[in-house]
Amino acid sequence: MKCDIILAGVGGQGILSISTIIGEAAVKKSLFLKQAEVHGMSQRGGEVQSHLRISDSYIFSDLIPKGKADMILSVEPLESLRYLPFLSPSGWLITSSNPFVNIPNYPDQTEIINEIKKIPNHIILDTDSIAKELGSPLVGNIVILGAASKFIPIDFVDLDIAIRTIFSSKGDQIVQLNLNALKAGRQAV
Repeated sequence: MKCDIILAGVGGQGILSISTIIGEAAVKKSLFLKQAEVHGMSQRGGEVQSHLRISDSYIFSDLIPKGKADMILSVEPLESLRYLPFLSPSGWLITSSNPFVNIPNYPDQTEIINEIKKIPNHIILDTDSIAKELGSPLVGNIVILGAASKFIPIDFVDLDIAIRTIFSSKGDQIVQLNLNALKAGRQAV
């Protein structure tokens, strides 16, 4: 078993939280895990991407070769397109439909969505609406993780446990909000 994931978005959208949750769940299951440093601007609004590799056998490199990613997991639609050269022909592109317009010449959203729809295996979610229904616009990243959970070779219950572990210091209300977001994302797929 192996799963190579490109995480993409912009600074402040929770890419590191997604990675931490997946990593926590993988380590608890005694899987091997490698993650490349987050590349790009870590400040709010700057492009961010990371490589996350999970396997039941030793992983030699933390970087995913072009054309080999099993998944691009993105919280920003334009950023999901930036990493298409990494996606394998059978890979999944899972992204939010909600743009983070951080440049003056940001492309038309319809054009971006049409490009995403050209990928045979894609999921596009309006994470902002789902997150707002749950009571916080800040959990859109966890909604995307929930949508991707069907394609990540880690049991859903293990992602649930990882969220409880990681967010426990923030209180029960934050833990429950993130658990609800994880479930809502999975149900939306």
